[in-house]
Order: sequence, then structure tokens, then C-alpha cells
Amino acid sequence: MLLSQGRLRQSILLLLLVSVVACGLFLYTTSLDEKLPILGRLKSEPSPPPKPTPLYKPKAEARPNVVDNFPRAASAKSPSDLPRIPPWNQPPTPHVQDKTPLFIGFTRNWRLLQQVVVSYVTAGWPPEDIYVVDNSGVMQSNQKGLLSLQNPFYLDYRRLTKLLGINVLTTPTLLTFAQLQNFMTFTAVEKGWEHYFWAHMDSPVVSDEEYEEEGGPYKSLYMRAVTVMRQTMEPEYGPLAARWFSYDKLALVRTQAYVDVGGWDTLIPFYMGDCDMHERLWMKNFTIEDAKAGLVYDVASAVDDLEIFYRRNSTKVKREDAAQQAGDSAALGVKADGRSSPEYHELLRMLDEMQRSKNEDQRGRNTWQSAQQGGYGEPFYRDSAGFEQGISMTMNFGRDIFEAKWGRGPCNIREAGLGEDDAWRVVPGWEKEEVQQKARDDRERESKGRQKKEKEETRSKGS
Repeated sequence: MLLSQGRLRQSILLLLLVSVVACGLFLYTTSLDEKLPILGRLKSEPSPPPKPTPLYKPKAEARPNVVDNFPRAASAKSPSDLPRIPPWNQPPTPHVQDKTPLFIGFTRNWRLLQQVVVSYVTAGWPPEDIYVVDNSGVMQSNQKGLLSLQNPFYLDYRRLTKLLGINVLTTPTLLTFAQLQNFMTFTAVEKGWEHYFWAHMDSPVVSDEEYEEEGGPYKSLYMRAVTVMRQTMEPEYGPLAARWFSYDKLALVRTQAYVDVGGWDTLIPFYMGDCDMHERLWMKNFTIEDAKAGLVYDVASAVDDLEIFYRRNSTKVKREDAAQQAGDSAALGVKADGRSSPEYHELLRMLDEMQRSKNEDQRGRNTWQSAQQGGYGEPFYRDSAGFEQGISMTMNFGRDIFEAKWGRGPCNIREAGLGEDDAWRVVPGWEKEEVQQKARDDRERESKGRQKKEKEETRSKGS
């Protein structure tokens, strides 16, 4: 009996010992899982997917390096090292009494900018009256010479100011087209200019060397533009806003007219902004008239050597052998003073071909804007393709803004019956029959509702 009781106690003690050990093991493993939770997860959960890594677009094909298109200027130490402007296109000395500032906006493509600047200088425009607006958005980087020729936003500040003798104005940041236009108007107001000219940087000009006014002497493009400006000051022109030379590739602006309509609408940053501005000018009874001053081109490329604009034989233009042997300049159509030379006609041929190529390019008319890709690592570097995509998206947004503002997309908003007070007040798509019908239905429903309410009010008063 005593033996049985002893064995029972031993069994109970053994059972208790086993229980204590089991509890200890359980508590130990639980504590380990809490301290190292990843072990617990590895036991109970599948492995997470790998973290996504950035996927990149294919690299753009490398393009040939940009080569400066004015070798003579690249090696020049002073203005005297540049070719001479043709004597028949020399700016008048002394300067005309009128102020004739010319703005040329720049964002990218130095070759095209340099071409248009040289074209105006050689067409007789006084260099001191030309203002390139550096709207590259790189602050003082161009002025300090921090960008390379391969950079789309590069311009040669020293060449423009020290050699060609023109002015450069720098915007504080990258402006849209509408903002740039208002910057020009603001500058004109600040400087007290009643008129100013502005030109596209992809529109070189040439004086028409075969043009002569009846009974008058030859005039350069500049002097013809001055004549047009003086005409606008005559009282019979009334509320004139602008004169267009080949649309607005070159334009003369009456400063106060642009101020009176509130300037360009900066909510419409690029395309359709000109439509909005011009329509509002006409709505306020301002006029815009065409004018002629010379030959104005629209191109997407530049000649390889700008020296031809100085009528130099840089393209090795060959005269006809017979005329060359006879020395008969009249047979070549050359004027007595040297105008209308073979170099001149070769320049016109080149510009005509460049303009035709731009208009027929299946990729679009403004391929020059994204022609360069360089500048990586330089101040304010922007990916060329990305910058072009962003600008394109902003252009499309501006078209949407214009349509929301006037309730329609086409440009002829006055012909549609809209006035200046209709901006932002008309229903989108108001010209569509279904929209007009809905408006009629809404008015009829509102009318019936008012009639019903009036009857109820009359009945309640009678009772």
C-alpha cells in the first residue's frame, strides 16, 4: 500500500515536470517569434514580390553635333573683323528721329536665332535697336558663358552684344509665348515706346533689292518699315493696334492698344493665344492691317555660312561665263550700285527652298525646336524630349482653355456673334443644336415652374 502511494507521487511529480518543461518551451518559442517577427512570417507567409525598379524609355538616336553657322564671327576679335553690311542697306546716319525697337524672342536653337539677327542687321536695322529676349529659362548662364553650343538653350551673349552690337534682355524664368508677349509690352511701357516691332526667331528677312518706289530711291527693309510706322501715326489710321508683315512674322505694335485690352491672356499659354488677343482687339474696334517692307521667310533650318547675308560670295556662286567674259552686269540683273547680285539671288533661292522644306515636312513645321539634345550636366539642364513633350502638353491645355473661355474651338469668335463681355459666360458647345435644344427645354420648364408658383400664390391669397 505504501509502495503504491510512493509510485503515485513519483508519477505525479514526473507529470508536473513534463508540464513545466512543455510550458517553458512554449513561452520560449513565443518570445522568440516576438523578438524576431521575420522568422514567424517566414513560417506563415509567402515571400513578398521584389520591389519595382524604374523602367526607362529607349534612348533617342544620337544627332550630329551642332556646328556654328557664322565662322567669320567665331574667329572675330572685334566688330571690324565682321563683313561689311552692303552699302545700300546701311542703317541711316544719323539715326531716324523715330524710335524703332525690335524684339526677337529666343528659347532654343542658336543657329536659327543667329540667322534671323544677321538677316535684320544686313537688311538695315540699326543693331542698337534690336533686343533679343533670352527666354531660355537659364537665368544668367548664357551671359556668363556656362552653356555649350550643343545645349538647345545656348546663345553666344558676347557675339550678340560685343560683335553684332545688339541688346540682350534676360527673362527671370522660362515664359510661355503669352507671357513673353506681355514682357515685350511691359518693356515698351517702361521705356516709353509708343510703338515697337517684334519678330519670330525662325523668320529671317531680306531687303527686296529689286523694289523701288515710283519716283523715289531704293529703300532697305528697315527704311520701308519706318515708312509704315510713320503712316500709322496719321490721324486717319484711327485706333490701329498693329501692322503685320507676312502675318505676324514681323509685326508693328501700338503699345497702348495692347495695354487697353489687358494684354495677352496668360491662361492660354501658346497656340490660340494669338487668336484670343487679336479677336479681343477687334472687339474693341482696334484695327490690324497688313503691310510690306521686304521679303519675310518662315524656315526650320539655317544656312551653313551667314556671310552670304552680307552678299559675300561664301557659297561660291558662279556667274554665267558669257556675262562674266563680257563684264556685262546688266545681263546678270545687277543694279549699278551692286544690288540684286548673283549672291543675292542665291540667298533667295536658299531661303525659298528652306521655307518649302518646312511647309512640306511630314513631321510638322516646328521640328527645329527639338533639334538639339546636348547640354547634360550644364546649369538648368533639361531633357530635350521631355521638355518638348511638356511644351506640347501645355499647348493642348491652352486650346482647352480657349474653348472653355469662348464656348467653342474655332478662331472666328466675332463672326459667331460673341463680344468681349461673353468671355467665360457662354455654355460650352453652345452652337450645337442639341445644346440649343436643351437650353430651350430648360427655359420652357423654368417658365412652367414660375407660372405654377404664381397660380399657387394667387390661390393662397384668395383663400
